[in-house]
Amino acid sequence: MRAPIPTGLKRVVAASMAGTVVEWYEFFLYGTAATIVFNKIFFSETTSELNAIFLAFATYAVGFVARPVGGVVFGHYGDKFGRKKLLQFSLLLVGVATFLMGCLPTFGQIGYWAPGLLVTLRFIQGFAVGGEWGGAVLLVAEHSPNRQRGFWASWPQAGVPAGNMLATIVLLVLTGTLSDAAFLSWGWRVAFWLSAVVVLIGYYIRTKVTDAPIFVEAQQEAERIKATSMSVVEVLKRYPRGVFTAMGLRFGENIMYYLVVTFSITYLKTQVGADTNSILRYLLVAHLVHFAIVPVVGHLADRFGRRPVYLIGAILGATWGFFAFPMMNSGNYLVITAAVTLGLVIHAFMYAPQPAIMAEMFPTRMRYSGVSLGYQVTSIVAGSLAPLIAVKLLDIYDSAVPVAIYLAIACVVTLVAVLYTRETNGIDLRSLDAADAEDVAIAARA
Repeated sequence: MRAPIPTGLKRVVAASMAGTVVEWYEFFLYGTAATIVFNKIFFSETTSELNAIFLAFATYAVGFVARPVGGVVFGHYGDKFGRKKLLQFSLLLVGVATFLMGCLPTFGQIGYWAPGLLVTLRFIQGFAVGGEWGGAVLLVAEHSPNRQRGFWASWPQAGVPAGNMLATIVLLVLTGTLSDAAFLSWGWRVAFWLSAVVVLIGYYIRTKVTDAPIFVEAQQEAERIKATSMSVVEVLKRYPRGVFTAMGLRFGENIMYYLVVTFSITYLKTQVGADTNSILRYLLVAHLVHFAIVPVVGHLADRFGRRPVYLIGAILGATWGFFAFPMMNSGNYLVITAAVTLGLVIHAFMYAPQPAIMAEMFPTRMRYSGVSLGYQVTSIVAGSLAPLIAVKLLDIYDSAVPVAIYLAIACVVTLVAVLYTRETNGIDLRSLDAADAEDVAIAARA
């Protein structure tokens, strides 16, 4: 018998998604702009096209370096004060940083101060996004029924392609209605300024939810026993297997995502000769399918288990580069769209089950810290470097085959992590808290 939907769960899902859509609209707007705008206006005109893109991706990587810092800080205070408060703050922070990016002078106006200021704002943006993911998915996971946690917790993940779609639509409208000169001069700034509108909407929605009862109970228990240790340190000490397994699960998925949605833009522009408008249309279709498939895969993770679904994604992910880049080389609109879309469908088999798997690895009192560490630290060596490594491999070998091999190796790492992951489908989160409390009591008596 299907469990009833807890009161207010849909509102919690909407609040988590609202913020996720906003923050990833802004985060991936930067990723797209790095390829089609920033390489032209924030760096010297004497730099070659691929090297300018490489430098733009280097500033892109700064956001990933900042994400684990944000994950640690937000994780600690989110475990201490609650998911809701930290989520509201992260939303405002990323909104301010993104709006200010739209106000930056160009390299021609202030020289090297331009990329310097861009890097600073990118760091702030990444710091805020680093705190967003853990709080958003845990707000839903901790409200969800045990047997439906995979489905409900996958909805904030669907907010990522939704944010992508929003950013892509805005860029499509701007590039379709403005000349190239006007878009490079001021049109791209409009997309960043519009973030203020979506931030206010997302913030308002998030004021209408509360933390889950299980978190309130854990917070009261922590107060009762006067727990004072920093949750980030303690989670590494008490649950190292969970943290490092989460990192392995994240590795191949994270690299694949940025190869599909970021590096593909570079490949299509420099190798296939596609124009910006066409590339945005390819991505729009892919993001739409990705948005639709993520909750479906979340449901499959509830029905068949977390590990089988994740294994499918890791195995198929290892093959994507070998057939996708030749498909892009065809220059055919439908074939290119299919290549990018298939990449995101495969990605969903790893991405959708992540919140449930990671939430089920840690007790409530340190869950925000645990999932944020596992998720965000990996981004430094995975997603942040993926476009940089791929561009360099393409530049050196003038072929996408090394890029495909790079992705295959990353997915093998994730495959190994899945094999070492315990199946936790249907577990009661309170049982994790009870086991943790027993361990703490035993340690106190020792």
